[in-house]
Amino acid sequence: MKKLSDCFTLANNVSIPCIGFGTWQISDGNSVIQSVLTAIENGYRHIDTAAAYENEKGVGQAIRSCGVKREDIFVTSKLWNSQRGYETTLAAFDRTMADLQLDYLDLYLIHWPANAKQSNDWQKINQETWRAFEKLYKEKRIRAIGVSNFLPHHLEPLLKQAEIKPLVNQIEFHPGYTQQETVDFCKLHRILVEAWSPLGQGKVLAEPELLRLAEKYQKSTAQICVKWCLQSGILPLPKSTTPIRIKENSFVFDFELSTQEIQTINQLPHRWDSGFYPDNIDF
Repeated sequence: MKKLSDCFTLANNVSIPCIGFGTWQISDGNSVIQSVLTAIENGYRHIDTAAAYENEKGVGQAIRSCGVKREDIFVTSKLWNSQRGYETTLAAFDRTMADLQLDYLDLYLIHWPANAKQSNDWQKINQETWRAFEKLYKEKRIRAIGVSNFLPHHLEPLLKQAEIKPLVNQIEFHPGYTQQETVDFCKLHRILVEAWSPLGQGKVLAEPELLRLAEKYQKSTAQICVKWCLQSGILPLPKSTTPIRIKENSFVFDFELSTQEIQTINQLPHRWDSGFYPDNIDF
């Protein structure tokens, strides 16, 4: 990736801009509207939201009013856990589109997998949810479909039943928490991995090794994290409400980390993860 407008190519040949702007924990209304507008003004063309973020209305308003053609902006949203299942998924998608006030979605994700802690029928729940996703995809209401926070043992039964394979898996991924088994599984099956919380919710930014690299390249530690994701073949979704940080997080194309530096970051000890483990969540 050489510039912000460069794209990854999904298995269905849809192009997805290489850095997304995350909106988790940005409240609806003026806050998210201004943040998304700032991101778009600074060249971002990939915006990530979710029903659970409760900011789809503001995100949609920003996209509609930004002055950039709709087809030039890649928009992602996600299905919340309480809406899993075939009919409930279809209804939830309609609500998301009503809130966004957009004609189509570029990417729709199952936010979290149903798990054995929640239901003995967790595999069937995921499969029925996915069947609704496939229907929406075939109807061309969504350009790409995928999942979020799915581990290999969640993906395997889904892949066995799926007519259309997931194109994306959005997972927590940052220095100190790389989920390598899941990343390897996804790459094997041509599922693009996206990184939510690529800055570890800010916890990684004081890591001495990252600070050393930031000083070497005259960059911020956040920029080191974003660049490391990209060079690892992972699509990062950095989030900020501060205009200078929004701009800074995308200025990562004028330096390259060495193979050894990538490896050093990869080998940082396990820490800074959110504690939201897909098999343990009960929300």
